[in-house]
Amino acid sequence: MEKIDDLDEAGRRLSNDPTEAVRLATFDQYRSLLFSIAYRMLGSVADAEDMLQETFIRWEQSGDEEIRSPRAFLVTIVSRLCINHLQSARVQREEYVGQWLPEPIVTDPGSDPLEMIKLDESLSMAFLVLLERLTPIERAVFLLREVFEYDYSEIGAVLAESEVNCRQILRRARQHVSAVRPRFEASTEKQDELLQRFLAAVGTGDMDGLLGLLSEDVVLHSDGGGKAVAVPNLVHGADNVVRGISGAFRKLLPKTLVRRLARINGEPGVVSYLDGKPYSVVTLDVVDGRVQAIYILTNPEKLVHVPPLAGTLN
Repeated sequence: MEKIDDLDEAGRRLSNDPTEAVRLATFDQYRSLLFSIAYRMLGSVADAEDMLQETFIRWEQSGDEEIRSPRAFLVTIVSRLCINHLQSARVQREEYVGQWLPEPIVTDPGSDPLEMIKLDESLSMAFLVLLERLTPIERAVFLLREVFEYDYSEIGAVLAESEVNCRQILRRARQHVSAVRPRFEASTEKQDELLQRFLAAVGTGDMDGLLGLLSEDVVLHSDGGGKAVAVPNLVHGADNVVRGISGAFRKLLPKTLVRRLARINGEPGVVSYLDGKPYSVVTLDVVDGRVQAIYILTNPEKLVHVPPLAGTLN
């Protein structure tokens, strides 16, 4: 959390000036909203922190005459910064080794990064992966309208687009994601139950039992970033997924992993530890009572914000 610590330190210095203290208090009032937008836009805690720091700098450098509404001003800055970042990051994503998945966040009580993430279905791994289908501008419009409930006039002002264009952009975004959005959201109890059965089947090698938990068109997503065990391509279909899990993962993963259940992006998941440090994160997307998607993250660079195993030292 070094970047946010730097921002906090800058805030403490500014708080000695009464005028700047008001500015700082106003920014803190909207920090949760800004981080929630930036993380969903970028799928990365570190990148979201960078966007908050840059937003804070521009907030401090702005003149009072530029600001009619602090909330609108700050949301405009962070949204445009995120769009610019996504446009520049496309080349990086194309060069990424294997599959790219959003950085997971442990959302157990007390583990919420900065304690300022808006928790709802839009934080789930499945939803964040879905957003990857959208262009940066489509993602911004979709999130501001569908998740943060902005009016079209507000979205237009944030993105310097007309209301008509915003409606058209949202229509395209909905078309891109509507075919793959879940028809029924599984209850937390059902998700917990399926995760427990999934882990038991994998742990005992009960591949028939595992097959019975999966939908026919289940997809296995695995992100190692070229730095850890992972399947380089998406694996489609229940039979293929079972073979992939029983083959590559069971044979290649260390035998000494310690597993702990956790809330990952607001949903049930499991964190595996090696020597007390996070080794992998697994979450499931449950639709109609079956596992629709499996997300496995082993890229160590994406696990830096996952807390270490309780009782161990960094």
